[in-house]
Amino acid sequence: MSTSPLHRLSALGQSVWIDSLSRTMLRTGELEALMREDAVTGVTSNPTIFQKALAEAGAYDDSLRELLEHTDDPSEIFHALAKEDISEACDLMRPVWDATGGGDGYVSIEVDPGLAMDAEATLEQAMRFHTEINRPNLYVKIPATKPGLIAIEEMIARGRSINITLIFSLNRHTEVMEAYLSGLERLVEDGGDPSQVHSVASFFVSRVDTEADRRLDEVGAPAELKGKLAVANAKVAYQHYLETFAGQRWDALLARGASTQRCLWASTSTKNPAYPDDLYVEELIGPETVNTMPLETIEAFQDHGVVERTLDRDVDQAHEIFRRVAAAGVDYDDVTDTLEREGVEKFTASFDDLLAGIRARRAALSAA
Repeated sequence: MSTSPLHRLSALGQSVWIDSLSRTMLRTGELEALMREDAVTGVTSNPTIFQKALAEAGAYDDSLRELLEHTDDPSEIFHALAKEDISEACDLMRPVWDATGGGDGYVSIEVDPGLAMDAEATLEQAMRFHTEINRPNLYVKIPATKPGLIAIEEMIARGRSINITLIFSLNRHTEVMEAYLSGLERLVEDGGDPSQVHSVASFFVSRVDTEADRRLDEVGAPAELKGKLAVANAKVAYQHYLETFAGQRWDALLARGASTQRCLWASTSTKNPAYPDDLYVEELIGPETVNTMPLETIEAFQDHGVVERTLDRDVDQAHEIFRRVAAAGVDYDDVTDTLEREGVEKFTASFDDLLAGIRARRAALSAA
């Protein structure tokens, strides 16, 4: 059995996922190798990831030609291409899902980011993805906007597994967990089986430091405060997770076979070159969690990562970071509100660029 850093991290109870997917990764065996050599047990994707994948020369041309015989709608073309890749990845991950009793082995596809403020449209597309891909180890990603919370609870109540994305704030994380619990309770009331429903709450990490550090510089705060809020945010979120999934309310659902909604650390590449390149892995290691990493972070941690349980270490210091950041004049709520809004905007822009790329490739294939 491998004793690589990521395999040891996995043995501590944290799942290793990769935050990218492409047809090339599937067809060349790269993803399968990552599962074997780097303990990868799940995949996340988003419009930015697919935008990069579709730019790979020729990788999708055969499928595009076939699709163009039936539709020229770039959105429908994208969904068809994405569903092919997601379905193939789900099948590759299925043995992991089986071996863990549904605890791992998931592949995520995201609803169109332009629907983030429309609960009904989000719900409709999320149901469509679950129906058409029809894999038990599929996660549909729904953003944790206010309208998204409505769709999240409804999807859980319908017995569908959901990855809640674009979580930045502790308050929003609390609302996400409440939507999950309420959805499970509704499912049970309607005679459904909660043991078949799983969820993760995707907390975006590095972007918190990027935004907070900029503001700390603007107010002339001590340099020692920089690069601290993101980890503190995640550590406190994990404590809230432990508190939420305990007690009488949770015990009633647990008795029916329900699973906790694990924290997933996303956006874990280090954006500031002054910080360690595996900062957002080493500082957030703990059980019942997921870290979805870009390939370069996987490689960095495999090369020099230190495997220790750190997620529930120095929690009092994490709370102190919040107090010191506020005292310095940086508004945490405004930081996280800004990040949520910009996150939706950036994903929407990526999706628009993706559709433009499909239009361009469609035109090139038609001309040829």
